[in-house]
Amino acid sequence: MNRNDRSIVALVMLAHGMVHTYELSIPIFIPVWLDAFDVVSLGPVELAVTSASLGVLVTVGYGLFGLGALPGGILVDRVGSRRLIVACLVGMAAAFLLLGAAPGLVAVTLAMVVWGVSASVYHPAGLALISKGVEERGSGFAFHGIAGNVGIGLGPLLTAVLLLFFDWRLVAAVLAVPALVAAAYATTASFDETAAVETATDGGGSKASSGVESLGEFRRESAKLFTGAFALVFLVVMCSGLYYRGILTFMPDLLDGIPAFRPVPVSSVVPAGVLETLGIEGVGDRRVRPGDYFYAGLLMVGVLGQYVGGKLTDRIPVEHGIAGGFGLLAVLAVLFLPAANAGLAALLVLGFVLGAALFVVQPFYQATVAEYTPAGTRGLSYGFTYLGVFGVGALGGTVAGVVLQYANPPTLFGILACFAVVASGIGVYLSRR
Repeated sequence: MNRNDRSIVALVMLAHGMVHTYELSIPIFIPVWLDAFDVVSLGPVELAVTSASLGVLVTVGYGLFGLGALPGGILVDRVGSRRLIVACLVGMAAAFLLLGAAPGLVAVTLAMVVWGVSASVYHPAGLALISKGVEERGSGFAFHGIAGNVGIGLGPLLTAVLLLFFDWRLVAAVLAVPALVAAAYATTASFDETAAVETATDGGGSKASSGVESLGEFRRESAKLFTGAFALVFLVVMCSGLYYRGILTFMPDLLDGIPAFRPVPVSSVVPAGVLETLGIEGVGDRRVRPGDYFYAGLLMVGVLGQYVGGKLTDRIPVEHGIAGGFGLLAVLAVLFLPAANAGLAALLVLGFVLGAALFVVQPFYQATVAEYTPAGTRGLSYGFTYLGVFGVGALGGTVAGVVLQYANPPTLFGILACFAVVASGIGVYLSRR
């Protein structure tokens, strides 16, 4: 990579890791909030704090995380990526500082709103920056994805460890510090945002420099995107999001039912004398869930998947990568339960391959968006992309929950395999066009 590439990649790696650190640390706080709060006070009305009410609270933030990607994409084309990345990092830090000072769940909800709105602009901003500023685009996407996976794996682990020692409000405030440091770097880093864009306009007449400037232009540029092959790419990213959320949302619960992953008391893992020496009281009776560590390990393996996918993106047609990557995911969905029933060794092997395959497809579809869209509306394109991945894709959790409630795990994995088959089929079709 040249100097400009390295500067951009360093920034987006830092910011991407922060986004997913906060995203996956939020669920770790839920059991703490269940113990800390009894009611939600809404003026004269008080609502009991339950798993359901906290689920709605968290959904507010995650929903905005997905829905905000589209307007974020429009803003990227108007004001540039750097400004939005700085705003994203400062906003996420502010959200966790607010969380650290929250006296009740109303303030917690407000913090989740601030986080969701702030984080939503990152993916269109970061990916547009790579696609327009980095010459070695595939490698840029790969390192960007690797940093996201580090945040996905280490963020929840770090939060859980800190909560063993400190009050949750202090932990939330401490977590705000890395985002502030990253924001400071983003304001001082030197790079050219459009170094990899060769022309100001494309043959189709779409703008390649300033994005959309009005609602009418937004409709016209969106129509151009969706009347072309980007509509098929959008279906791919929706299937990717549905598969991702569907297979991961309830995996910890499924793993708890496997004998090798049944929860055990902390005291059976860490001797009581060690806990006393560390000054940790009341921890021995808490339960360690081995499945959670398998889950975190599976996500960390995604680092390898991101790296391999990014390198392959520079070497093979992206359409072939989509066809092969999602085809592999379909096979893994079918094999997951048989592997779980075959024993721990088989499940570990399948989990390793699944963790890599889940993320090997991301550089391919990210690069495919860049291949099938004009540079001037790249932010808009990635806005639609992450509306599909995080917005529509969030329904994968709902699909999984409903299927597990009214059917069974084999049915769920069959449906997930169907999502992957559709995406793979689109890859095959695009490769033949």
